[in-house]
Amino acid sequence: MTNPQLSVVIPVYNEEQGLQALFDRLYPALDKLAISYEVVFVNDGSRDRSAAILREQFQKRPDVTRVVLFNGNFGQHMAIMAGFEHCRGQRVVTLDADLQNPPEDTHLLLAKMDEGHDYVGSIRRQRSDSWWRHVASRAMNGLREKITRIKMTDQGCMFRAYDRNIIDAVNSCQEVNTFIPALAYSFARNPAEVVVGHEERAAGESKYSLYSLIRLNFDLMTGFSLVPLQWFSMAGMLISLFSGVFFVFLVVRRLIIGPEAEGLFTLFALMFFLIGIALFGIGLLGEYIGRIYQQVRHRPRYLVEAVLEDAAKTKPKRAKKSVAEETITPSLFSDVQE
Repeated sequence: MTNPQLSVVIPVYNEEQGLQALFDRLYPALDKLAISYEVVFVNDGSRDRSAAILREQFQKRPDVTRVVLFNGNFGQHMAIMAGFEHCRGQRVVTLDADLQNPPEDTHLLLAKMDEGHDYVGSIRRQRSDSWWRHVASRAMNGLREKITRIKMTDQGCMFRAYDRNIIDAVNSCQEVNTFIPALAYSFARNPAEVVVGHEERAAGESKYSLYSLIRLNFDLMTGFSLVPLQWFSMAGMLISLFSGVFFVFLVVRRLIIGPEAEGLFTLFALMFFLIGIALFGIGLLGEYIGRIYQQVRHRPRYLVEAVLEDAAKTKPKRAKKSVAEETITPSLFSDVQE
């Protein structure tokens, strides 16, 4: 069996309203590339009819469609990881199902890879998000780059292309929590970026709330850098030095001016400020310890209920076997090596 030249991995979570529009644009765009391809959909525990719609699409195009069905919701990045595990293409493109990134721009990523790049990120030409999402994204991108030293102009865009060597390297990792674009960037030999279009969602609502975006960036910074801990170590030394100087100042002031009640409120304010910093530092340390705790438990990162795929392309041909069949994988799927 010859592996396809391109795999497109698409995580899906409660996207029943927009899936047909995605199909109508995705397959014609890939057909125009005139290369062999496959589309790997990963249903991330959708509670609507997304799984049923994906099954119908598989039955329509079993030759180029594969569907991985989770038995629960494990998150976008775990869905992409599962897609990486099941895809076979020499090049892999990740694409969101909401059509905010036009699938017609896939050729731009592949053309950039033809220039010798093994990892191609994307920059949204004209953001169609709300103004606060735009401002918050720019601020977090700048902070993230300073902390992690990973240079991604637009980290929020998952429309990216990866060489097979990078996919294999990502699959070899056993991390429970990770940010895939940053992880792949750390393995890239010659990364690049291209400008792509950006549109409003075809249907439905964004699955990322403000809290989710903050959580994602926090995971990114703690997952790829120790700089936050180092900053707090330096802050602790500076605060200790300042506290010593301030103590000497208060002693001298008491000797010169005498007891004064007003100074008590100043001490309370400083105490609350330092307690706040200490609590934040403890929380930050707890974040790192929590990541270690999740890693050492060796629990499966996600559970696969079933995989819909063309049996003729994945198994040796047998007599009287249908061209398209449903392959049911074991319920438990784990990347953890025993």
